Amino acid sequence: MIGVGVVGFGYWGPNLVRNFSEAEATRVMAVCDRRAESLATVNRRYPSIRTTPNFKDLLDDSSIDAIAVATPVRSHFELALAALECGKHVLVEKPMTETTDQARRLIAAAQRRNRVLMVDHTFVYTPAIRKIHDLVAANELGKIYYYDSIRVNLGLFQHDVNVIWDLAVHDFSILEYVLGEHPVAVSANGASPVQQSPESIAYISLFFAEGTIAHINVNWLAPVKIRQILVGGSHKMIVYDDLEPSEKIKVYDKGVTITDDPEKIYQLRIGYRAGDMSAPQLGNREGLAVEVEHFVDCITTGCAPQTDGVAGMRVVELLEAASRSLKQRGRPIELKE
Repeated sequence: MIGVGVVGFGYWGPNLVRNFSEAEATRVMAVCDRRAESLATVNRRYPSIRTTPNFKDLLDDSSIDAIAVATPVRSHFELALAALECGKHVLVEKPMTETTDQARRLIAAAQRRNRVLMVDHTFVYTPAIRKIHDLVAANELGKIYYYDSIRVNLGLFQHDVNVIWDLAVHDFSILEYVLGEHPVAVSANGASPVQQSPESIAYISLFFAEGTIAHINVNWLAPVKIRQILVGGSHKMIVYDDLEPSEKIKVYDKGVTITDDPEKIYQLRIGYRAGDMSAPQLGNREGLAVEVEHFVDCITTGCAPQTDGVAGMRVVELLEAASRSLKQRGRPIELKE
């Protein structure tokens, strides 16, 4: 049985506590939060779990093997580094850190202490995104032309990060997982209509070496909640709607065909192909439950997490690049390979 401590019981912390409590191989030993009302909620829901406002209590507790960090991003580095240095395995909420330099230091600390460092990129562990990954890996879609995402809603406004760090981080992690390719450049435009608040609207474009282009629309000021992704390939295309109760993924056998046949030179070189639509059957397990299981497996077997520190650092690099481009009115930021 792996003892787990959770620091932060705000928006995401309750989900972590619930999933670690329900997992067979883990037991939540303690929850840390500075807010008395949050600790009171833990005591009411989970009477057997110890609570404390002092993070050092988790570090000093020998029954805690791993710590899950679910606090604002500005505190991720300090808390995760302290946990690693105390010999704890770490699961840190997205985004991993505020800077790539901090991410590198966490990776080095985990390697030095031989501990698991995993980033909570939950979408990577959902049945829908895994199915899209499998379809792309099996070349069912052919050459990937584009990835187009709309991730908008009204709120929740964040005070410490802008909408890119809050919402686009999901698409950055999905792109890294599904395409298995890091962008070569990033461009971002955005606005902050609400005074004294970070940017709440942003449009991001990512460019890949093989010609794929990704476009991401994130917005805290939309009147409706939309969570849709389109992936277009030379063979097939995918529409993913995360808000659909069933048939979240629809695969369309549609596309274009290009001919250079000299006998058809008088015709258009581009033709259109329309075939069937299919909706693959997906599992119904919660992504976070799969993630927790994978975290435990990595601790017990020593295997590297799918969303390890390097994956987390790559996402932070994209977030930094998008933020720099945003300040320069969309100037493309070149990325290192």
